[in-house]
Amino acid sequence: MSGLRHDPNIADPDGFYQELIDAVQRLSSDDALAFSARLNLLLANHVGDRTVVREAIAAARQGLVDQQGLENKS
Repeated sequence: MSGLRHDPNIADPDGFYQELIDAVQRLSSDDALAFSARLNLLLANHVGDRTVVREAIAAARQGLVDQQGLENKS
C-alpha cells in the first residue's frame, strides 16, 4: 500500500455507518468498547501495513483532547 486513503472508498457509507451503530446497540459501554477494539484489530490485521495503520491511528486521534486537556494536533 502507498498510504492511508482519505478519499471516500466505501459503497453506501450511510448504510455502513448504520451497520456500525446497529452492531453496538444494546451493548454495555464495556462491551461496545470491546467490540470496537476487536473490529480495529481485525481491520488492522487485514490492512497488514504497519505504516498505514500508524497513519490511521494518528488521523483518528487528530483533534481529540486527552485527559489532561491537551489537544492532539499531529
